[in-house]
Amino acid sequence: MSKRRKALVAATAGLATVSLGLSFTSAAGAAPEASATNPNGLKLIKTKTSLLGKHYWYQQTFKGLPVVNGYYAKHVAKDGSVQVADGRDAVPANLDVSAKVAPASATQSANATVTAQAQSRSIGPNKSLVKKPAATSGAAQLAVVGGPDARLVWNVTSRSTEGVSQSLVDAKTGSVVDSKVISDNVDGRGSVFDPNPVVSTKNEKLTDMNDKNQDALFLAQKNVVLRNLDGSGKLNGSFVNIKEGNGGLAQNKNNTFVYQRANNKFEQVMVYYQINQAQEYIQKLGFKDANNESQDFSVDTIRDDNSFYDPSTDMITTGDGGVDDAEDAEVIWHEYGHAIQDDIVPGYGESEQAGAIGEGFGDYWAVTMSVPVSKGFNLPCVMDWDATSYTTDEPHCLRRTDTGKTTDDVDGEVHDDGEIWSNALWDIQKGLGRTKADKLILEATYFYDPDTSFAGAAQDTVQAARLLYGKAAAQTVTDAFKARKIL
Repeated sequence: MSKRRKALVAATAGLATVSLGLSFTSAAGAAPEASATNPNGLKLIKTKTSLLGKHYWYQQTFKGLPVVNGYYAKHVAKDGSVQVADGRDAVPANLDVSAKVAPASATQSANATVTAQAQSRSIGPNKSLVKKPAATSGAAQLAVVGGPDARLVWNVTSRSTEGVSQSLVDAKTGSVVDSKVISDNVDGRGSVFDPNPVVSTKNEKLTDMNDKNQDALFLAQKNVVLRNLDGSGKLNGSFVNIKEGNGGLAQNKNNTFVYQRANNKFEQVMVYYQINQAQEYIQKLGFKDANNESQDFSVDTIRDDNSFYDPSTDMITTGDGGVDDAEDAEVIWHEYGHAIQDDIVPGYGESEQAGAIGEGFGDYWAVTMSVPVSKGFNLPCVMDWDATSYTTDEPHCLRRTDTGKTTDDVDGEVHDDGEIWSNALWDIQKGLGRTKADKLILEATYFYDPDTSFAGAAQDTVQAARLLYGKAAAQTVTDAFKARKIL
């Protein structure tokens, strides 16, 4: 909806008459109620006091209903002068305000439109079907649109993967007049480990010390920009939703989230920043629907040295046993790898080998996300910081992507067998480079079966390499899988 004029009128305290016959009779700027002869009215909705005066904000109404985007403001300075901002729309006095369309029907139409818009903006050029949650309704209220196309509408707010949308549904015909995203993405500030203190300081001697603040760990923190926040003052945004957190959710009206690691909210910032980084990278690779949603997280909420992705709720949970898992970005990225695969392939992981591929991909994803920030420090070592709590050998690694394992080493445990798969992916990256490798590995995932085998997934990956980059790249990928005795 376009906005017509915003008239700014300077007046004295005694000047009371404005257009539409409205008059102010008190310092509060009282406005007349709507009546049969005067269906227009103003409703005082907010009074603010600044250093220089008082400010009265009114909602324009018509026969008791709000007029969309219609407002009137009166600014009364300390010296008694008055300034008026008139943002009202003309509404015909005979406009019928009885709705023929039920609110439930209007809501359904609005949600369908919002869902379709979100899907069309996130869908990739090679996809025709995207698994996306449908928009959900927050409220449906009768309102009036003024101006040349004045009409009665249902004003419906919906929440989707793009944030909060406002849809105007004609209350007579049921057609969607307008629909737009009204929530804003903003930048915030935070402090994180990137990817973890062992890597950033290149110090294998660091220990957790029961989550205490330490000078060495303080120096390992990095000030970062938190992009794509929704402006709510919480760590929620386009790609991340911190839904639960031990000790409460981080909140700051200025979107500044700077904590030391002993504060449980530090891990919430870690999750937000590192997941946003991962999804932005995925989109730069060209994928617009690989878990392109606000991923739910429950941070530090289990008393165990374990983290997991729950496909039944689409929630990632991190534990705080030993080193708090979310202090290590490679733990966060590993679990996000599971969410990516589950989003691309519904029901993924129905066989032991599919499960092993999932664990191997998660480890690989953690390592590839570390490449830009690790400066080459022991890259194949996965979860260097988290592993300090339960390993004594240096370097401290939960697993590695360069073990040299082959299918001869299969033991039926998905994490162990995942090292066979991650080694193949790591060799592909070394042969083709990070960007090419990550692009073809993600592309191949779209063709996986939920119960895929090592050989089946390998063949999909070779085919993706051939189609994206040609025969030479396909041969490099084939050689990597042959080295692991997968092909």
